[in-house]
Amino acid sequence: MKKFLDLISEEMKNAFQAAGYDRELGKVTLSNRPDLCEYQCNGAMAGAKLYKKAPIMIAGEVAAKCEGSSIFSEVEAVNPGFLNLKVKESFVADYLKKMAGETKFGLEMPEKPSMIIVDYGGPNVAKPLHVGHLRSAVIGESIKRIARYAGHKVIGDIHLGDWGLQMGLIITELKERQPELVYFDENYAGEYPKEAPFTISELEEIYPTASGKSKEDPEYKEHAMEATFKLQNGVRGYRALWDHIIRVSVADLKKNYENLNVEFDLWKGESDVHDVIPGMVEYMKKEGYAYLSDGALVVDVKEETDTKEVPPCMILKSDGASLYNTTDLATIMERMREYHPDRIIYLTDKRQDLYFEQVFRCARKTRLVEPETELLHIGFGTMNGKDGKPFKTREGGVMRLELLIKEINEEMYRKIIESRQEESEEAKQTAQIVALSAIKYGDLSNQASKDYIFDIDKFTSFEGDTGPYILYTIVRIKSILAKVKEQGELPENAGIREAGSEAEKALMMEIAGFNAMMETAYAETAPHKVCAYIYELANAFNRFYHETKIVTEENQERKSGWVALLLLTRDILETCIDVLGFSAPERM
Repeated sequence: MKKFLDLISEEMKNAFQAAGYDRELGKVTLSNRPDLCEYQCNGAMAGAKLYKKAPIMIAGEVAAKCEGSSIFSEVEAVNPGFLNLKVKESFVADYLKKMAGETKFGLEMPEKPSMIIVDYGGPNVAKPLHVGHLRSAVIGESIKRIARYAGHKVIGDIHLGDWGLQMGLIITELKERQPELVYFDENYAGEYPKEAPFTISELEEIYPTASGKSKEDPEYKEHAMEATFKLQNGVRGYRALWDHIIRVSVADLKKNYENLNVEFDLWKGESDVHDVIPGMVEYMKKEGYAYLSDGALVVDVKEETDTKEVPPCMILKSDGASLYNTTDLATIMERMREYHPDRIIYLTDKRQDLYFEQVFRCARKTRLVEPETELLHIGFGTMNGKDGKPFKTREGGVMRLELLIKEINEEMYRKIIESRQEESEEAKQTAQIVALSAIKYGDLSNQASKDYIFDIDKFTSFEGDTGPYILYTIVRIKSILAKVKEQGELPENAGIREAGSEAEKALMMEIAGFNAMMETAYAETAPHKVCAYIYELANAFNRFYHETKIVTEENQERKSGWVALLLLTRDILETCIDVLGFSAPERM
């Protein structure tokens, strides 16, 4: 169904046309003076030059053509030529009735859905997730869900770091500690053990130890590079160890991402394109895109319009080793072949902007993608502590993500126990649900590219622009509906009715803006637009609630209209938090 504002603009365009003016002058916007009117049209100001006429005269003529409108209750021409508009309560009610009866509240679905791949997560195996992984996971998950809700086909890929020197470092350290393992016996021809010779905790200790040694001991690093070479060239024992590393790491990663309500459709990594790289390199050489520069294979990606230096994109190092560029380009090549995406969206720290500019230009120049394929990098800002510096533990180290989640769960549980005065399993589960809203809303309510302060006290508050406040509003609606249900059945023809107060109309008009907001959130890959919308919607509902005695209302017709309005408000709020990646409990 058409968007609310589009219908209002259409009515105003008809009025301009009827008055003898260009109908495109009738574009309507939200009022920047809500104390004077709900919407405004500035078309008469633009038409003054075109028609060599005073804008107030044009505005007056257009206002006259709006008499008897089924949409406007008031159209006022004011100096120097603005049109101040108010919409009829009946028009708003009819629009909401249609929304309530439509799939996805009448959001228009695309005629030709896009195939989109969202590349987010990007953790290295054998290393625990830390707070730096939070933003890519949370923003990426929401972008994926918004695009799906907008009617597109979306594939989420974790894109693991599972193939570089870190693998060689782990294998080298394991060999030093346990040289007797069969994986290091080149003559061993039997089956390798099914159980890994390490736990996730041991693995997470092995990697930083090995990394530290390699920085101080050149010989150790040489062994690690040799181990990496053997792994990548198919040595049986090394591949078997690598399988263990991946299996143990992925099991732990899945548990941690599950705690964030983040799901990936593909658990692919750099290793998946190892066999694609030689063919891609040969193609780039053969077609004349790649050339040798100081022994390295590179592709020029600078353009005439560049105002700053954009270095060539390196495909292979001088020793023939591949880089992140290589695996990312090979991954693009594989994705195009397997999924034919219309868009590929990458979520990483914004400091990688130049890197992705190089990779995208290289992919286009070498024709790894179709000319119309969109490659989009969403670079996000840093999550900082209250001191304005990157978020750390109290000891100054990088905080593990599971510890951050645990800390917020405990804070949320403390607050819920304070209000309930009882400890229970239900309170713990509720605390986890609300804590997740605090984390995700706290992050997503900021524009992705901006740095933000991660303030636990603020994010876990039940007041203000926070996740818990949104959930508290939903739970309040559920509580009212439950009380009304206890009183008995409502009339069968219960439906949304014309607003009887300013607060009720304001709530209804917020609801009416849902489709336009969701369309914008998808088009601009902007979850913060959803957050801004539900905060305003929650505020509008709470103003209406404080002015309206819903449960004790004796007029059943009026009460049934309010119940229908509450149901629609609840459903839209729950739809919005779902695309943000969290849910609401039954009570708080």
